[in-house]
Amino acid sequence: MPAKNRLSRVNELIKRELDVLIRKAVTMPAKLVTVQEVDISPDLKHAKVWMGMIGAREEQHASMACLHAARKELQGQLSRRVVLKFTPQLHFFLDEAGERGDRVLNILSELNIPGEPPEPLDPPHES
Repeated sequence: MPAKNRLSRVNELIKRELDVLIRKAVTMPAKLVTVQEVDISPDLKHAKVWMGMIGAREEQHASMACLHAARKELQGQLSRRVVLKFTPQLHFFLDEAGERGDRVLNILSELNIPGEPPEPLDPPHES
């Protein structure tokens, strides 16, 4: 159990540090870019980094290309900020969960399903 707890702490630390590094070091076309989640392997050699992006599909793909191009530089900077036995190799993935959720909400709002009637504040008392 302690190893799992340690991995979650390392994931959170790398997530926080990478978010700062990416904002400072990488210029991207997407309007808003955030590190959504980091999943580091138990041997600390690889880290999957899930990125959330707001912008057009082309901007998102261009931003992912910028991240892949800056990967080695980001790993170097990360190794200076986070001291681990190994500096994990970063693997970037586009997290589309927010976009999918937004699409579902838009579809639901287009359906014009009437809401449930409001509950009465005081239920009638039986005598």
